[in-house]
Amino acid sequence: MHELYAIVIFLFVLFFLLGTGVWVGLALMGVAYVGMEMFASGDPGQRMITQIWSSSSSWTLTALPLFIWMGEILYRTRLSEDMFKGLSPWLGRLPGGLVHTNILGCTVFAAVSGSSAATLTTVGKMSIPELRARNYPESVIIGTLAGAATLGLMIPPSLTLIVYGVTVNESIIRLFFAGIMPGLVLAAMFMGYVAIYSKLSKTWNPDVEKGMSFAEKVQNSRFLLPVICLIVVVIGSMYLGFATATEAAAFGVIGSLVLALGQGSLNWDSFSQSLMGATRTSAMIALILAGAAFLKLSMGFTGLPRALADMIAHMDLSRFELLMVLLVFYIILGMFLDGISSVVLALAVVEPMVREAGIDLIWFGIFVVVVVEMAQITPPIGFNLFVLQGMTDHEMSYIAKASLPMFAIMVLMVFVLIWVPDLALWLPENIRQGP
Repeated sequence: MHELYAIVIFLFVLFFLLGTGVWVGLALMGVAYVGMEMFASGDPGQRMITQIWSSSSSWTLTALPLFIWMGEILYRTRLSEDMFKGLSPWLGRLPGGLVHTNILGCTVFAAVSGSSAATLTTVGKMSIPELRARNYPESVIIGTLAGAATLGLMIPPSLTLIVYGVTVNESIIRLFFAGIMPGLVLAAMFMGYVAIYSKLSKTWNPDVEKGMSFAEKVQNSRFLLPVICLIVVVIGSMYLGFATATEAAAFGVIGSLVLALGQGSLNWDSFSQSLMGATRTSAMIALILAGAAFLKLSMGFTGLPRALADMIAHMDLSRFELLMVLLVFYIILGMFLDGISSVVLALAVVEPMVREAGIDLIWFGIFVVVVVEMAQITPPIGFNLFVLQGMTDHEMSYIAKASLPMFAIMVLMVFVLIWVPDLALWLPENIRQGP
């Protein structure tokens, strides 16, 4: 009865605060404060300050603003234009044609950005006009872009994985490498869908691309060299054990500044805009993490997480049944909150359940990211849908309908992860460890 009482109070305060438009981070702190006042002795303000400081003074967390800044710098370069020039000659003759540039472009940019929104905006502003001019179906252009942009949440450096890792105290580098193979498999599944759709659809009639010789294709590939070098520096330095996630992020910032300078897109205006953009995003995420840390402490005093974990244990759910419950739970949560908020809000309760069930927390991080990716294209709060609406002027319902096949593929990806857990676990278990 005590636990039910706590659940009702927590949910009422949380939804009241979120409904009044309070920032997510402040709403989490408000819920936690109420919980501390009701279920703990001592000064809740003092406990809040101590908990927020201990959770935010993490050297690992330094990677977050650095990777965000790297993405902001690259967003202001001609990277998307160069990627299109380098990829399109190789993709034009594939089943599905240049629509694959949406998927591969997002995959490549995700490997240097870490942000779904930055990936979507950067690739979309170049690919949408180009694909429209070549008479590709609008719904496929929009749908593949919405779905593939979510790869920014999984392929390292993923901001969501950093937040997850800090929240559950797991290695950021191991989480990064856990995301690589599932991210590539998901991209391949998107490309497979496009290839099949292009063969079965009666409305598929894009303009035929002008043929290029092999030498011309190789020459155009030079446009991909800068971003490939950046990926090798960032991910390669971590894989070989030369750098921690934070050090790799610093290398990435330096590399992106050099890339922007080489392209002639770095000036004081773009530099200051990238810095301010990174500061705003980092501050928003830091506030959410601070609220989540305080909520986790407050939850511990109520005994709610342990009670729920025990309840799940007594229900005798199998591992698969528990994951199905969590799948539905996260999809519903993601319909109303952004990805990072969904992750940190639920972990205070979900983490003990997952540990109790013996589920690997590295694997579970990838499971959560795939489900949070779905939330990015799920109405009414799907963030990618809003970004695409601003870029294309389509109705939200049209964009959501165009994204539906990508949503279905992500659901299939969840089952692939469950059937083949080594897809997420093999790389992190075999990476080199630094000195």
